[in-house]
Formats: sequence, C-alpha cells, structure tokens
Amino acid sequence: MSDSEEHHFESKADAGASKTYPQQAGTVRKNGFLVIKGRPCKVVEVSTSKTGKHGHAKCHFVAIDIFNGKKLEDIVPSSHNCDIPHVNRTEYQLIDISEDGFVSLLTSDGNTKDDLRLPTDDTLVAQIKEGFESGKDLVVTVQSAMGEEQICALKDIGPK
Repeated sequence: MSDSEEHHFESKADAGASKTYPQQAGTVRKNGFLVIKGRPCKVVEVSTSKTGKHGHAKCHFVAIDIFNGKKLEDIVPSSHNCDIPHVNRTEYQLIDISEDGFVSLLTSDGNTKDDLRLPTDDTLVAQIKEGFESGKDLVVTVQSAMGEEQICALKDIGPK
C-alpha cells in the first residue's frame, strides 16, 4: 500500500468522526453525557438489570437533551459501547443583542462571534436582556456538542 492511498483514506474520515467517542455502557454514570437517538444528553438516572437467561446485563438510561430539554430513554447491554458526545463549555463576553434574537460575543482572541441565537430558556433570556439593558458586563457560557451550540449560563462581572 503506497503512502498516497493512506492519505486519501484519512481525508475521508473527517465526516463527523470526532463528535462522539465510544464508552462501555456499564461505565456511564449519572450526570455523565450520552448520545440517545442522535441527540447529546445528560444522564439523570441509570439502572442496571441483572444478567438474564441469555447473557447480557442491561443498562437503562434516562437522560435530558442538553439543548432542547426533552427527556429521552435508552436500554443498552452493559458490555456494549455507546456514543458519548464531546461537550465543551466556553465563556464569551456579551457585546450586543440584535433585534432578531442573535447575540454578538467577544472571543478570548479578540474576534467577535455573531452566529449564536439567544437561548430557548425564557428565564435565562430575561436575565441576559435585563443585565444587558442595565449596562452590566455579562459573560455567557456557551455549551457545544455534536455541531450545535447554545448559551447555557450567565455571569455578571460587574458594571462597564
């Protein structure tokens, strides 16, 4: 096999390969993350059944989607692998809120990030708008997983 074939293969492996990683279902714990039905979720309950007549112990997961808050359930044999999303939390300073619900954020390297909407959580939206209108310096925490991003927390770092 020549080197050029190998490089050709590597370039094709970029199709979302790094969005998740495998982990044995029996090692996933409460408050961990898990992919259920293609959605990144936070595990709120784990129960494991005993091994039955035909082998595998099963793990029953109850989890909440980290972006839309929907409750999802899954049952996986504890010895099998399940997908775990890479979840990142990044803090940005809030610069502006546009009329159409998009926020302008300042990144750590001094650039602006303008492709993010206000979150779906109404109380968080109210806190962000109220703090912004009163002229406070606000830092928002953006959670990202599997190609999606959403503001999930707010911190006040004092007046401007």
